[in-house]
Amino acid sequence: MQHFILKWVLEGNMNLDGLVYLILAIMLGPAVLLTIIGFAIREKNKKAATVLFILAAVYVIVSFGICGGMML
Repeated sequence: MQHFILKWVLEGNMNLDGLVYLILAIMLGPAVLLTIIGFAIREKNKKAATVLFILAAVYVIVSFGICGGMML
């Protein structure tokens, strides 16, 4: 069993596409959700919608810095 795990880790023929998609989902998912909620409540509460838009923008900036650094 140990030999199989060692061979699997050291072989290098792994497909990491799922990991890239997961990092992209973490980078963009909450910001998209905040933006959708902001547009949904824009008519009733303009100030809260503006705060959500600002939070979404800040989240994207921070996440591209942290998650983008991990992807390099």
